[in-house]
Amino acid sequence: MKVCKFGGTSLADAAQIKKVCDIVLSDAERRIVVVSAPGKRSDDDIKVTDLLIATAQAVLSGQDGKPEIEAVISRYTDIAEGLEIPDELPKVRESLISLLDFDKSNPAKFTDKLKAAGEDTNAKIVAAYLNKIGHTAQYINPGEAGMRLTDEFGNARLLDESYNALAASLGKLSGLIIFPGFFGTTKDGDIVTFPRGGSDITGAILAAAVSADIYENFTDTEYVYSAHPKVVYNPVPIFEITYSEMRELSSAGFEIYQEEALLPVFKRGIPVNIRSVHNPSCPGTRIVSKRVSNDDAQVVGVANDGDFCCLYVSKYLMNREIGFGRKVLQIIEEENISYEHTPTGIDNLSVVFKQAQLSEASKVRILARLKTELGVDDASFDHDLAMITVAGEGMSHSVGVAARAAGALSRSGVNIEMISQGCSEVSMFFAVRGDDAKKAVRALYDEFFLRE
Repeated sequence: MKVCKFGGTSLADAAQIKKVCDIVLSDAERRIVVVSAPGKRSDDDIKVTDLLIATAQAVLSGQDGKPEIEAVISRYTDIAEGLEIPDELPKVRESLISLLDFDKSNPAKFTDKLKAAGEDTNAKIVAAYLNKIGHTAQYINPGEAGMRLTDEFGNARLLDESYNALAASLGKLSGLIIFPGFFGTTKDGDIVTFPRGGSDITGAILAAAVSADIYENFTDTEYVYSAHPKVVYNPVPIFEITYSEMRELSSAGFEIYQEEALLPVFKRGIPVNIRSVHNPSCPGTRIVSKRVSNDDAQVVGVANDGDFCCLYVSKYLMNREIGFGRKVLQIIEEENISYEHTPTGIDNLSVVFKQAQLSEASKVRILARLKTELGVDDASFDHDLAMITVAGEGMSHSVGVAARAAGALSRSGVNIEMISQGCSEVSMFFAVRGDDAKKAVRALYDEFFLRE
């Protein structure tokens, strides 16, 4: 059995949905289909999810939200007419209009209710079209199927009990199963969504629940590439990559696959196949436990992510003070900030995190607490950093990778602000000034891919 997921661009209009259905029907092993909300039809278009968020914001600000919801209805009207399933339109309109009357006392809950409607409506339309052209397809409601999530609206996580519930409910069904991505329900029955890109997570969960042979993730690109194609010209495609390598690169700026979506398939050892909806015959990139092809490669990818800041803390004899690092991180935690890296020295500690989490008020509180509670000698923030990640399991048994990377950056004129590498040696990262990020990626790509 194969579980396959299709992204928003792949389902942006009627022509794309027909293409997706052709792909599904071309392989009888594709039994479970996870769909996203319609994405952009062109560069200047707006995703349906963003239209629904705009609707929620309008309603919560005191407007009636009708112009915004009509824009959503218009998108689905175009799709339904293009698929020649006009009978679906009254149901779509009634369902979407009714969202405006939902309880608004909890803004996050209200917003999630609207956001989920994008995937939910699209799944119903895809199922209706498949039935119209003579195939048996069933739309499945995630909550009714057993997709139970935490009550963290907009940032939900799966409850482990969901796996058995999903396996039991899906195992009873025949024909094609069309499952909306991105959302589930809490134990109280409230609709709650994963983070953006959460349809990837839905697909991975279903693949794990039914013990699928493979999880196919269809996107608008043929492969995962060794660097971002908009940064590096004609980058090398990656044919196989391990879960660990992909996790490192996804968290460091690779946008092709949602970083949290690896956990369910990793635990079950289910391979993931990133494939192109535009060229379904292309084998794509496989994410596996262990690489077979190119197993001796030192580096498989270079990624960059920006808008970081670093908290620098210095205290003489810090290494002799038990619990010092924990206390620093607790101060960060109490400001509701999650961190990415914590490089340390004998008498200093750095904490790297996304600077969007830091307000001026929280900055003042953090510095004050470090001085008064921990008695630090110095504490300061450094803003506008970019994190450049070099990943590859081959680094763990290769000598000189860090020297090669540092040398490449030096020759390109990029100053390294910070270096960090974990004991696993699956990845290393370099902090550079934000303006130097693309130059740094190109230098590292040239070193590890063009020279080799």
